Amino acid sequence: MSILRDDRRQPGDPMLACVGLTVAFFALCLWRLWLPSAPFFDEIHYLPAARNLLAGGDYINAEHPPLGKQILALGMSMLGDNPWGWRLLPALAGALALFAGMRALWLVSHRRDAALAYGVLLATGFLLFVHAQIAMLDVFMVAFFLAALWLFAGACRAASTGRARIDLALAGVALGCAIGSKWNAAPLAPFLGLAFLAVRWKAVGPARLLKKSDAAPVRGVSLVEAALWLGLLPLAVYAATFWPAFPEGGPFAGKGLIGAHAYMLELQQSVKEHHPYQSTWLQWVLNTRAIWYLYEVADGAQRGVLLIGNPLTMWLGLVGVAWCGWAAMARRRGDAAAVFVLYALSIGFWIVAAKPIQFYYHYFLPSCFLLAGLALAIEWLKARGHAWAYWLVLAGSAGVFAFFYPILSAAELWGEQAFNQWMWLDGWR
Repeated sequence: MSILRDDRRQPGDPMLACVGLTVAFFALCLWRLWLPSAPFFDEIHYLPAARNLLAGGDYINAEHPPLGKQILALGMSMLGDNPWGWRLLPALAGALALFAGMRALWLVSHRRDAALAYGVLLATGFLLFVHAQIAMLDVFMVAFFLAALWLFAGACRAASTGRARIDLALAGVALGCAIGSKWNAAPLAPFLGLAFLAVRWKAVGPARLLKKSDAAPVRGVSLVEAALWLGLLPLAVYAATFWPAFPEGGPFAGKGLIGAHAYMLELQQSVKEHHPYQSTWLQWVLNTRAIWYLYEVADGAQRGVLLIGNPLTMWLGLVGVAWCGWAAMARRRGDAAAVFVLYALSIGFWIVAAKPIQFYYHYFLPSCFLLAGLALAIEWLKARGHAWAYWLVLAGSAGVFAFFYPILSAAELWGEQAFNQWMWLDGWR
């Protein structure tokens, strides 16, 4: 089974539609990007860290890798220490994540309706939109990882070996940047290399695995070369992101790269005090525990920013992922297999992770694969004469997003108790 094999291809690359959806999403992110005008939620941790990087001060927030904070510092250096400087690059990263996700699904499946459905579902799935409007690290991690998937799929579809090499190298860079933004991407880092290995093994067998390069998934690229682009290069890029993290007197001084990571891991595992917003992986999957990023009077009005998943698509998405598992086995759908494995790996990590306190925003990356599974499932229904189901899910997702929009976007609310109209579950309070 090739990772790119499918049984019903649709002609017509939806590039222009992908661009249009991305531009519309980015424009929506820009509206009210300046609100609230003061840092909120985890911005109070990441913005001081970015300021210190700019000023050459103490290296703080050492429990997370530095790249995301470097990007925030870049935004502040370009636009100033203000809401636009804090949040414009996260908004751009959100747009990149949306575009890369659509392109990856198109290239791996060649199903136009699935790729465009994925764009609508991801844009209206709540998690991407909320994180594209706040100066946190998660959106950079997700954007770089989805870009790595897009570039890898592009390499597999490339018309020439030279173009494929460029795409593989860029995929490796993006993978290193994803891990360098936040460790959440690390459990999925081996996926691209292992996918390459699995497809090559299937194509040539174990005896010629190291000898033959003129075979799928990328003709002309040997397994050893693929290991360079998808293994060593990401590690080198990741290591390079730490260059500003070793000032004299800083938390990593004298530790070296390995010692610094031992210290970071210790910090990650040391937070054991109960937090009112902590949750478990099962609550994420069932969408029963939310986080209020903001709920207070800000800039002259009551405003709120609630992090939950779109209740319609988070629940339907579980059916979509289950369908992907069935399609991978029964229909030998490589695109469905990739989505199923990515979701299983990304949520499986949090089931066994040693991090004692976990939060719903850790579901951001798994939710991207959940929605990809739903997109493939409803496209399958549409292709079999059930177009009403396809359009009903997309319209429903957009409608639920519109209903929740005021408390996703820090819009002005009518009063302190306004939040109650959106509290469908007690765990969202």
